[in-house]
Amino acid sequence: RGLMAVSAAWERLYALHKPLNHLQMAGFSFDVFSADLIRALGFGGTLVLCPRDTLMDPPALYRLLSEARIDFADFVPAVLNPLLVWAQETGHDLSFMRTVVCGSDIWTAHSARQLRRLCGERVQIVQAYGVTEASIDSTCFEFDSNSHVDAVLPIGRALANTRIYLLDAFAEQVAPGVTGELYIGGAGVARGYLNLPQLTLERFVDSPFVAGERLYRTGDLARYRADGNLEFLGRNDSQAKLRGLRLELGEIEARLAEVTGVRDNLVVLREDSVGVPRLVAYFHEQADAGLTPKSLRQHLQLSLPDYMIPAAFVRMDALPLTANGKLDRSALPEPGADAFDQHAFEAAQGPLETTLAAIWAEVLGVERVGRQDHFFALGGHSLLVMRVLAKVRQTLRLDVSPSALFAAPVLQQFAEQLSSASGRARPPITVIERCGAHALSSAQQRLWFLAQMEGGNAAYHMPLNLRLRGPLQVAALQSSFNRLVARHEALRTTFIAVEGEGRQRVAATERIAALPIIDLHGEPDAQARLLELMGEEGSRPFDLAVGPLMRVSLVKLAEDDHVLLLTQHHIISDGWSMGVLTRELGVLYEAALHKQADPLPPLSIQYVDYAVWQRQWLSGEVLEAQRRYWRETLSGAPVLLELPTDHKRPAVQNYRGGFVPLMFDRALTARLRALATQQGTTLFMNLLAAWSLLLMRLSGQDDVVIGVPSANRSQQELEGLIGFFVNTQVLRAEFDLHTTFSELLQQVKQAALQAQAHQELPFEQLVEALQPQRSLSHSPLFQVMFNHQSQVSAEVRALPGLQVEALISESYPAQFDLTLNTAEHDGGLSAGLTYATALFERSTIERMAGHWLALLQGICANAGQRIAEVPMLDAAEQQQIVRDWNATAADFPGEHCLHSLIEAQVLATPDAPALIFAAEQLSYAQLNARANQLAHRLREAGVGPDVLVGICVERSLELVIGLLAIIKAGGAYVPLDPDYPEDRLAYMMQDSGVGLLLTQSALLQRLPVQVQSLCLDQEGDWLAGYSTANPENLSHPLNLAYVIYTSGSTGKPKGAGNSHRALVNRLHWM
Repeated sequence: RGLMAVSAAWERLYALHKPLNHLQMAGFSFDVFSADLIRALGFGGTLVLCPRDTLMDPPALYRLLSEARIDFADFVPAVLNPLLVWAQETGHDLSFMRTVVCGSDIWTAHSARQLRRLCGERVQIVQAYGVTEASIDSTCFEFDSNSHVDAVLPIGRALANTRIYLLDAFAEQVAPGVTGELYIGGAGVARGYLNLPQLTLERFVDSPFVAGERLYRTGDLARYRADGNLEFLGRNDSQAKLRGLRLELGEIEARLAEVTGVRDNLVVLREDSVGVPRLVAYFHEQADAGLTPKSLRQHLQLSLPDYMIPAAFVRMDALPLTANGKLDRSALPEPGADAFDQHAFEAAQGPLETTLAAIWAEVLGVERVGRQDHFFALGGHSLLVMRVLAKVRQTLRLDVSPSALFAAPVLQQFAEQLSSASGRARPPITVIERCGAHALSSAQQRLWFLAQMEGGNAAYHMPLNLRLRGPLQVAALQSSFNRLVARHEALRTTFIAVEGEGRQRVAATERIAALPIIDLHGEPDAQARLLELMGEEGSRPFDLAVGPLMRVSLVKLAEDDHVLLLTQHHIISDGWSMGVLTRELGVLYEAALHKQADPLPPLSIQYVDYAVWQRQWLSGEVLEAQRRYWRETLSGAPVLLELPTDHKRPAVQNYRGGFVPLMFDRALTARLRALATQQGTTLFMNLLAAWSLLLMRLSGQDDVVIGVPSANRSQQELEGLIGFFVNTQVLRAEFDLHTTFSELLQQVKQAALQAQAHQELPFEQLVEALQPQRSLSHSPLFQVMFNHQSQVSAEVRALPGLQVEALISESYPAQFDLTLNTAEHDGGLSAGLTYATALFERSTIERMAGHWLALLQGICANAGQRIAEVPMLDAAEQQQIVRDWNATAADFPGEHCLHSLIEAQVLATPDAPALIFAAEQLSYAQLNARANQLAHRLREAGVGPDVLVGICVERSLELVIGLLAIIKAGGAYVPLDPDYPEDRLAYMMQDSGVGLLLTQSALLQRLPVQVQSLCLDQEGDWLAGYSTANPENLSHPLNLAYVIYTSGSTGKPKGAGNSHRALVNRLHWM
């Protein structure tokens, strides 16, 4: 049944309607051998056996392909990629090939495009995915010139009569973009594992979607792309993680493959000599390419975040392969000293540098360290930083912060920093005298540092665009802003460097420049130009040292229609401050209209006083208690929340964003409020708990960290100030899938209350205390924000005679990967998602918003249900994923067995070549006659339906004759590769219980288990008397066709049995 199913699928996919020459490459114990056999002999093609030593010899392989005029070949990347490089270098083309399949390992878009250039546009290029337990192939992706693939090819969609499901730990279908375990259903699923009933029950499970169907649980991870194609992500038991960050090794390999001169490469995560994991890249380069670890690192830094840059690059003459042609990771050598990126060696100078060099060499496990060597380029990371600092304390009696090594990672710089390290006293809290430049607050210091690193960045701009309809008095508006600037020192503060440290300086001037007016009155494209101006004003860089850091301009659309464009830098303002500014602007504008004095009460302090006070107060035991709480709370928290993104994370954030509004109906808001009353929580806590649950479900992580802004104005005198006060709390939610939402809600409630009780520690100091893994590709500690405003008033006081309306800009800076903004107003609730456009498409965020709303509906309906079972997909999405993408039903000859297809082909083309190996050749009639004689002999020996027959034969014509004879006799073949170790062969023979073995004379003595044997190289002596006619068919489509032992990576090899019907389905789908 299984063999018939797969053959039907292959027939449709590959249009196997005319005779083709097929390359037979795979080892016969590998299920792809069966695929080659079926695709060729089941449709009148010719199977050309490739000698084993030809596979990894590109010139010899090319000769075989071209001389045999191979139309169809199924490769593994380790064989195909070197052939492509050789052909491109030597000017050979592959235009004679019609179909090229690549599978069994990840394959890159770079290699696929290289193949298309060599073959031309007519070639069919397919990336295939399958497992032995589901009849070879289950999905495929056709790559053409219109394929939008950046790095690793997806594995495509389900083949005919196959169903694919991506399920979570509770067997619930995950949403598109979310990682799930891949389950396979349909006609190709195997009967189970031989002699392993318990494992069969665990891996072959009942389908929750199709009554009476079984699914094979692959153990592979994948996710659906937006276009419905599957993206393979590796094994669920061997996910590569480095210091808490999940790595996509295929992405790194794809980028390395793009480097000119790299023939092939492999990236692995392996432990160093002291047991610390690090990334190592192994590469095979073209002659005289001159590649070095430094040049490779520099290339990867252009497209990958720093945590995905290998620590070592090992040059190899060739990458090692397994017997099946896959890359053999176990045979890779340890990286030597020359595998690391080092500058021309310059010896350490002086006693301090010499001591530090010795410490670094010991910790990093390298032979020597020079004064220009970079700690992280030598393989260092945050764990090794702590080891270095411990040895510095022990050896040099110096207590050094981890940030010191991150700030000065070159040995010479680190030594200089240690030499000049000293503490600084903090002044007492007071209204300080204004003289010169003053210290920054912790929040300001972070933004100032980022500005020095990144330059002008619109992510830290705060635009406000107000449409003013009515008779605007421009002079009164100008006067109002002058009074605001005079009132708030923050609006006339600039930021300079003093001896390398950021300082703030308050200007004496109390006026702004004349309000610029941009007149668009009467212009035909005024609205379009207005939008451009809003974007330009909101993103135009500020110079922190020169100022001013608040820009104001006025756009005139008509006599009584203006737009006020106001942009501030975050270093002088925050969301609360914007409310202060707009409220006071309304008061001052009204006073200016009536020629009144400033009606606002004077301010007792200014922001610079707060900055100094903060540094003095937050010290000693107060500071240590705050740090202690946050260290304990966030210990072991994940470095990165790995949401399903549309694009690979860039090496450096660009902060460009988009915005998707969410619409809440009042009924849902009322139900959420009722839930808060019932649970003793707040609306904020309910929304935060649902948001954290969505992030857990989308990321597949059971530990989620979210940033939550806090106004941080606990003192009354701070409430009326403009300045950068806002602090960010870091809330952590840890999930048990058996937890109910009510229980999760109480957990979130406690986390929020505890965070509020420890809110004084500035986020910047929290980062310094925790020393998380740092990267320019993402923000530290958290990458997703939840910003809730419990009560929103009008943004600006109604100005006399004017209607005021806030305009939304099309430019949305995104400081984080994703920010959920919610606001309560007039009894209702509004929300929106700001997202990083470098990571997400708008359609993905819209779908994510729908998932969050679905979760909210679900928890309101039943807060007592387990969090894993709260519905996240709406009916339309459930229909698309579970049913539409699995609508693969197709007719196939399910009543036939595999050998009946070949026998029909013998009648149709008896004299056509069926099999070629070196100088030998058999026609269909000759192959059938010899297989029939052997089948009759096997029948005589007791072979019949579901009887297992071992076959251990070198690659030859006899190999194919033997396989075909076994299934003609009604049996199922068990391939035993003669190159396997004796203990593996012994286990396979004993476990399968084969009582009869087909082999060759030279192999008899090497077989570890003695059973009845027939030597095929001596068949002339004992087959002459047997009939050449087809034996009577005793097999049913559901009978076994073969048992193939799969990899023993999780223990001993497992024998998976597949039926005739499953393979015939696959064959006809092609």
